[in-house]
Amino acid sequence: MQLPCLHIPPPKTPPPPLYLKFRTSHRENLRYLKAIGIIHPKTNPRNLPSPQTTDYLISTVNFLKSKGIHETDFPRLTFLCPQLFSSNFSISEIELVFDFLTTDLNATAQESRGLIVHCPYILFSDVEYCLKPTVEYLKGLGVEKLNEPSKQKAFLLNTRVDKLKAKIRFLRSIGLRYEEAAMVCARMPAIFGYNVEDNLRPKYEFLVGEMERSLEELKEFPQYFGFSLHKRIEPRHWHLKHRNVRIKLNRMLLGGDDRFYSKWK
Repeated sequence: MQLPCLHIPPPKTPPPPLYLKFRTSHRENLRYLKAIGIIHPKTNPRNLPSPQTTDYLISTVNFLKSKGIHETDFPRLTFLCPQLFSSNFSISEIELVFDFLTTDLNATAQESRGLIVHCPYILFSDVEYCLKPTVEYLKGLGVEKLNEPSKQKAFLLNTRVDKLKAKIRFLRSIGLRYEEAAMVCARMPAIFGYNVEDNLRPKYEFLVGEMERSLEELKEFPQYFGFSLHKRIEPRHWHLKHRNVRIKLNRMLLGGDDRFYSKWK
């Protein structure tokens, strides 16, 4: 008897192993991390992070992006603060800093981004022992717009109170009352970034010694400290002195060289 012809379907193609899908995802993550500058494009394949580490890096990137950080910011963050993208880093280490910027500083996401990009080290400053005392001290002096996303304000926020006080002590040592010293700092916060012995004191000594100017003139124009002694203050002073001309500090120092030297020929 002839057996009926049975239709045997061809064997189905087995689904690809799960690890292939995982590896594809891992490759995509690596490609993305290279594109935004966290992984150097020419990194030896043997030195590339593991899938687990890569996933963790992606989580860190997504967290920072949720706080307003742009993809174009990551090369700078990676260069200045590589610990942000290490396997030992925890997002919880910087969450409090973002909370501080939003709550205590009243900074928008865009302002927080600007401050962090200018000075990424802010992310690793202790909120209670460093950032809050600094902000309280600066506000007490009358320094305003601390949430301004400028390089000056970013580095100012990351300056410890003892260093800020050193500038107040210098200003008081030259004869200013505390309130006057605070006013100078409020009008010119950049003074906190200048070294006392290498910058501020030589300028003051030239002001009262060679230029024979008074402390009152300095209080009227504290921006004097912001100009280069050798490139702006001395050359213009000597130029005017040789012509027996004496003008206010702001008129002497503000404006470009072409305008100044054409006016005082």
